[in-house]
Amino acid sequence: MQALAVGANAPQIDLSYIDGSEFSLAEARKRGPVVTAFFKVGCPVCQMAFPYLERVFKAYGQGKFTFVGVSQDNAKDTGAFCRQFGVSFPMLLDGKKYPASNAYGLTNVPTVFLISAAGKIELSSVSWSKAEVEELGRRLALVNQVPPVKIFNDSDKVIEFKPG
Repeated sequence: MQALAVGANAPQIDLSYIDGSEFSLAEARKRGPVVTAFFKVGCPVCQMAFPYLERVFKAYGQGKFTFVGVSQDNAKDTGAFCRQFGVSFPMLLDGKKYPASNAYGLTNVPTVFLISAAGKIELSSVSWSKAEVEELGRRLALVNQVPPVKIFNDSDKVIEFKPG
């Protein structure tokens, strides 16, 4: 099974944040679109991608949407990952049986979804894609009704695609 495609209905996610508080996708969608970034702490492509996802979050995170990481690891290791790679957006824990990852058909990480307030998948990005991270930024700029911010600096040596 492949990750859910654009246009699919997003399955409900009910998970705990790293601090133990509860997250509900249905509740988050009441605020607007939701970005879910699935990862595993030992994944080298995730380690490369998440600092750039942090830039997207920093650029637009105070807006009319929710941005969460969905870790396939425990709270301790997820916290260490966030500290090591400078990630500050909220983290959810997908548990030992990966209920959210399985519901979304994940085969690789990182996988990022942009879910509309109506519950449809608007962007589905599997592995690392520089173009898709830029597209995520453009879409979040539209949601916030602000000009797009440049996510990648000229000095960044970023590859276009890398499988997860």
